[in-house]
Amino acid sequence: MNARPKKSFGQHFLHDKRYIERIVASIAPKDGDTVVEIGPGEGAMTLPLLAVARKMTAIELDTDLIPALQARAAAIGELRIVHSDVLKVDFSQLARELGAERLRIAGNLPYYISSPILFHCVEHAAAIQDMHFMLQKEVVDRMAAEPGSKVYGRLSVMLQLACKVTPLFTVPPGAFRPPPKVDSAVVRLVPLAPEQLPKGDPAKIHTVVKAAFAMRRKTLTNTLKGLVDEATIRELGIDPRARAETLAPGDFVKLANAM
Repeated sequence: MNARPKKSFGQHFLHDKRYIERIVASIAPKDGDTVVEIGPGEGAMTLPLLAVARKMTAIELDTDLIPALQARAAAIGELRIVHSDVLKVDFSQLARELGAERLRIAGNLPYYISSPILFHCVEHAAAIQDMHFMLQKEVVDRMAAEPGSKVYGRLSVMLQLACKVTPLFTVPPGAFRPPPKVDSAVVRLVPLAPEQLPKGDPAKIHTVVKAAFAMRRKTLTNTLKGLVDEATIRELGIDPRARAETLAPGDFVKLANAM
């Protein structure tokens, strides 16, 4: 019996086997991998992943879905279900509890809360091997956008400073129940090695990026007023008359370090 999707949880259950198989093949779990799924729903991705990994953890907020999922998983492998809001889960602590060096995270993320989940995962990137998420295609486009693109923004910069972002493929509305009103896409995020991470205060970088994109049409001189002065911006080799959307992620690190 299929569960009724709840609007309050932003639930759209994936049911098309072709796309489920493509997602599982993209993740390519191996026996012994520590796989953690966010929002397993009815288990469309959970069960095929579990069949290979043999043991995995799922984070589910909807208590109504848990008993059926636990029952279906019992014959396949060992599924541990954490009943929690994913934003309250400490992935670094979870990795320690599971005895894992790093986690492999996957999930069909609710559209209304996808960005907070992404930023939350990035905070624990040191404990994560990779992430495979299904998101609204528009969000994936923003995540992978390059400088100069109309959709390049805060999300693009902050994620690209922490991870390698690779869009994989688009998933049409008909692959879900109920069908969403927009296309979805699957994306792979691989946290950067420590030596590739920006050398700077993460809080300052966040402050500069947020301020720079707060008013997209204004120049850096205006958006960074009170943070970095015009002369300093010029000394860094950045045009103070430029807009945030033209800067590479590394430029924001330079600006933050000059604060």
